[in-house]
Amino acid sequence: MGIHDGHREKMRRRFLTGGLEPFADHEALELLLYYAIPRRDTNELAHRLLERYGSLSAVMTAPVEDLQQVPGVGENAAVLLRLIPQLWRKTRMAEAARETILNSAERAGAYLLECFAGEKNEVIYQLCLDRKGKLLACKRLTEGGVSSAELNVRQLISNALLTNASAVILSHNHPSGIALPSNDDYRTTDLAREALATIDVALADHIIVADGDFVSLSDSGYLV
Repeated sequence: MGIHDGHREKMRRRFLTGGLEPFADHEALELLLYYAIPRRDTNELAHRLLERYGSLSAVMTAPVEDLQQVPGVGENAAVLLRLIPQLWRKTRMAEAARETILNSAERAGAYLLECFAGEKNEVIYQLCLDRKGKLLACKRLTEGGVSSAELNVRQLISNALLTNASAVILSHNHPSGIALPSNDDYRTTDLAREALATIDVALADHIIVADGDFVSLSDSGYLV
């Protein structure tokens, strides 16, 4: 048995019997890192990560390339740290999509806040709906940088056709924290509306998400 094996086994048993709630942030991170770094003490590394990023949530949403700049963090550990929150978000989105009706800006906005949780870069999502507003699919169209993401019109149309959508809600986030639409946002809205019209699919809304808030271009009167 290695020098750290006894400690690791105690941590595993502690988790299995009591869950993660009693763990300090550095202990939870240490436990997770066991599964990417099997032969080294991960306690010091957990502390190093928290000191660099300031919080557990910031560690779990840091880019893989940036995580790998931390001494002791290899590709496997960096991918695991990035994978966990995305897997959790995907699970929550799948649960929320079951019989989800997005027939108002309030409902769509609340759903999209979950989609964008933890995103550091600008991302575009496409919600495909049937005639009653039931969610048929939520598609991640594009990921850009911290200030922009370009609409993939071909994929927008393909997703609508494949899901047999009657309407589409387009959405993107503003990592800057301000949800007010820009001139580029209006141009993207017009481009999406015109493209979808060629296949007789309506653009029901374009929702901009930022810092736990959202703005609906439909509610604001731009999409009528």
